[in-house]
Amino acid sequence: MDWLHLYIAGSGLLVFGLVGLVMLASFHQVKINADHGAFTYFKFIWANFLKPHDKKAGDQQDALESFYKTQATVYDTTRHRLLRGREDMLGLVAAQLKFKQEKREIKVGKAIWVDVGGGTGYNIEAMSAFVPVNKFFEHVYLVDLSPSLCEVARQRFERLGWKNVTVLCQNARSFQLPERLVDPRSSASSTTDRVDLITMSYSLSMIPDYYSVVDSLTSRVKPNGLLGVCDFYVQNIVDVSSRNYTGGAFNRHVNWLSRLFWRAWFEFDRVGLEASRRDYLEYKFGTVISTSERNYLLGGIPYYIFVGCPKDIAPTSSDQAAIEKLDATFTESPYLLPANHQKERNNAVVESTSEVHSKAYESAVVNLSANLPLPSAFYQNHHYRIYYNDMLPKHTQFQNEYIYAFTWEDPRVDHRLLNIGPDDVILAITSAGDNILDYLQKNPKRVHAVDLNPNQNHLLELKVASYMALGHRDMWKMFGEGKHAQFRELLISKLSPHLSSQAFQYWLEHAETFTSKSGHGLYETGGSRHAIRMVRYLCKMFGLEGEARKLCEAQDLNEQRAIWPRIRSVLLSKPLNWAIVSTEWFAWKAAGVPRNQRNMIVDDYFRRNGLTSEMKKRKDVSGQSIWEYVVDTLDPVVKDTLLSNDNYFYYLCLQGKFSRRCHPSYLSPQTHVRLSTPGAFDGLRIHTDEINEVINRITPGTLTIAVVMDSMDWFDPTGDAAIAQARRLNHALKKGGRILLRSASIEPWYIAHFEASGFTARRVGARFQGTCIDRVNMYASTWICTKQEDVILPKTDRTISALALPDSAVDVTRRRSTSASVEDLEL
Repeated sequence: MDWLHLYIAGSGLLVFGLVGLVMLASFHQVKINADHGAFTYFKFIWANFLKPHDKKAGDQQDALESFYKTQATVYDTTRHRLLRGREDMLGLVAAQLKFKQEKREIKVGKAIWVDVGGGTGYNIEAMSAFVPVNKFFEHVYLVDLSPSLCEVARQRFERLGWKNVTVLCQNARSFQLPERLVDPRSSASSTTDRVDLITMSYSLSMIPDYYSVVDSLTSRVKPNGLLGVCDFYVQNIVDVSSRNYTGGAFNRHVNWLSRLFWRAWFEFDRVGLEASRRDYLEYKFGTVISTSERNYLLGGIPYYIFVGCPKDIAPTSSDQAAIEKLDATFTESPYLLPANHQKERNNAVVESTSEVHSKAYESAVVNLSANLPLPSAFYQNHHYRIYYNDMLPKHTQFQNEYIYAFTWEDPRVDHRLLNIGPDDVILAITSAGDNILDYLQKNPKRVHAVDLNPNQNHLLELKVASYMALGHRDMWKMFGEGKHAQFRELLISKLSPHLSSQAFQYWLEHAETFTSKSGHGLYETGGSRHAIRMVRYLCKMFGLEGEARKLCEAQDLNEQRAIWPRIRSVLLSKPLNWAIVSTEWFAWKAAGVPRNQRNMIVDDYFRRNGLTSEMKKRKDVSGQSIWEYVVDTLDPVVKDTLLSNDNYFYYLCLQGKFSRRCHPSYLSPQTHVRLSTPGAFDGLRIHTDEINEVINRITPGTLTIAVVMDSMDWFDPTGDAAIAQARRLNHALKKGGRILLRSASIEPWYIAHFEASGFTARRVGARFQGTCIDRVNMYASTWICTKQEDVILPKTDRTISALALPDSAVDVTRRRSTSASVEDLEL
């Protein structure tokens, strides 16, 4: 007998011994407490993996009782690590309910909750970590089909002394609440079984006839009610790639081997992991929040959390009218109130233009015509994040990473040049969102934040949500220090009602950005982290950490200038430039400088020094131009700006965080008070798209300011994209409207395109050698282009891409009025 046979025999004896212990513990005559200690898990293993199902079970209740009767008393202990996500789901629905109470959509102490498949009542007790169950809810009903689990639940609530909880041992499809609930929308005599909250925690996967159960839930939730589900699943991303209503596909894909293994494994216990269960939920309900996670403690079991609501977004009026109201604010088009339709049409004083619709509107119209839920963005509590397709390659190319964790433009200069007022409609690149928050402090009519990278918009969303949900102390920890140990708890319990589903998924997956005990948190993330880390590593390697700290604590410029030379000898050394700084990889990955912009820097250097084009091919000469550009950036900053209390850009690079004396204005207590007031972000719209796509879908002549940063530097001088964008900006801006742009070149080649497109261009800042243009000093020039006349777009530029709408949706798209005399509806 070889070792393999001995191994098999030993394993067999171990299994028989384990089964024997469990069987002994199950007899009452043996004085062993099988509900505590190791015997708890023996019971669990026996009931789940070894005990055969009762073949005499006649229906679903008998089958469930056969499975749960043996382990009912140890269920909670053994499921704590297996059934992950239950507390997160409860925290999410509790946060949504509290938000609804603040908005007076639910009366305090009047909410009704039904926990379907609630088993032992663990969920209801766990909810007390988020809200006081015995005071927050008027009544709670636990519905489960297993008598053994229901008995454990009754004992639990008797122990807790909660009088507002009732346990119902009934079928999930046809349960009846013992008290008929009065419907406040109808007469006092009419009743309904509609409730404010229904939850299902790892029960949907155990219901064979789940279609009828989900169907029944749609008629049980109030129009402003919620459904919360947490359960196992497996799915291929291909299954959902064509759906626009799932609330994001982040982390949803489960590979082939895992799909095969987990489905087969759970089928032993009659647990169904087929994707259709989750799919049907998303088809019958609108998605508020959806996220996909893994329980890595037990081999990476996939599970999901779904928070949904009824499909209809406007129970008191038509969905189409509500969508059109939103679309008007997305596109700067006037919305015609139905009651004033004829009057406003008669008073119209401008020529009608071609109807302009957002992509969100077009997708919504298609979904309504097909009886599908709307995209998740329409079910959010706030509508500033506009729908986008997160599966498109132009968005997925960023690999779930933002480039900038903070914005590299000086808002002080922006305010001086733009003088933003209450009538301004601004379009600006999002970046890290710091500039957007600065503009909003001036109370403009609207700010359209645009970024192709969805992760940059996730960062802006998080900052906006923090104003709405957190105090200044928590917000300072997150964005001042870059770290917050309780970020995940805050994300679920406070921030989630103010985030889109995609943004929530992103930050749940990247919670360690703020909670990690090592590193510098937020400001050590993003593509630009490479440059910041390099500076810090160099200071540590050459013993300059003390000098860097002194530089950031200097009380005047003379002290700062005296400290700088030693640090400069390392950061601006020729070997470092040759090995790292002058390389294209470093320029793009660390500094976010693409090849076309880098070429503009090199061209300026050649023009300034009278060098021939043939010398451009020499790597040493090209590297010298980059080195000089960096020198011309940093030396004047140290000479003319004080890092300790004014230049927070470079303070952050050296210290990895802001200080109470040196930080962006959006982190001040005064700004927090201003932007945390209700309605502060009503004028914000966040677009995840190219600038041209957004401009094409904004009514012509409605923008007053466009801030395009240095994005024009990224265009290819040999292509037509720059002139096309200049024309589109002319089309979108009012006469007298202004474009603020920055460039790495003193004389950007594309300025001529703006002048040929109806603009006058004026350079309002120039960084010559030894001078400081602003606190960042990273750009060679700043320009204001002012629209003087309209330029007729070529037909190809005027074409706006649109979805092919089905015939049933055509009438909806024609209902929009183009009259400019109605007030803009702020939602």
